[in-house]
Amino acid sequence: MTVVLVHGNPETEAIWDLLSERLAARGRTDQVRLSPPGFGAPVPDGWTATVDEYRDWLVAELEKIGEPVDLVGHDWGGGHVLNVAMSRPDLLHSWCSDVIGIYDPDYVWHDLAQVWQTPGEGEEAIEARLAIPVEELAGGLVDLGMDPGVARRVAPGFDAEMGRCILALYRSAAQPVLRELGARLPDAAARPGLALTATEDHFVGTDEQRRRAAARAGARVGVLDGLGHWWMAQDPDRGAAVLTEFWDSL
Repeated sequence: MTVVLVHGNPETEAIWDLLSERLAARGRTDQVRLSPPGFGAPVPDGWTATVDEYRDWLVAELEKIGEPVDLVGHDWGGGHVLNVAMSRPDLLHSWCSDVIGIYDPDYVWHDLAQVWQTPGEGEEAIEARLAIPVEELAGGLVDLGMDPGVARRVAPGFDAEMGRCILALYRSAAQPVLRELGARLPDAAARPGLALTATEDHFVGTDEQRRRAAARAGARVGVLDGLGHWWMAQDPDRGAAVLTEFWDSL
């Protein structure tokens, strides 16, 4: 069974390096990393970087694989995973997302997301980030819990194209869009799901919101106590253990 890993913002596939090694050591050697357009992958002509467009992109990539996969998504990658689970469960053997709480009706976008969603302010924020030296960007990721080696590989991926996609994606997902998408969470129960909850990740909803959304999606909850947003690059051994335990139970 192929494991497919999909990352988010502001990342490249290097975010998975450590977790991928640990999964391979546990026997999951058949792995594919899919980089969303603009996030470490080229942007096709006419790309508008909306929630629906990323869902359709992921559907097309999974169709190329040609058999159901164990799909794992982080950050916006976790959003794309859920959007596929709710619309094309036939492509999946199982799914895992660490952002299920954002589909709860009471979820409020975090402060930086709201800046990106605001015309003018979002562009200024992206320009300011583009002006920061790569070494400082990497240092900021380390301060937020990312492994230093991974941070040095991820940070150079932030460029003007990624910035454009960030703004378009977050604006296409401004409320009530997520709330309306979340109404379909029960459809994700068509395949086994795992809602990963890193307790120190404060971008993706409260514990109550995550558990409530997981219940509606028929998903198990995997708790990563004390880990933050980049759990896979903070404690990859624990992340791999939770994932393989879930897969082994299927």
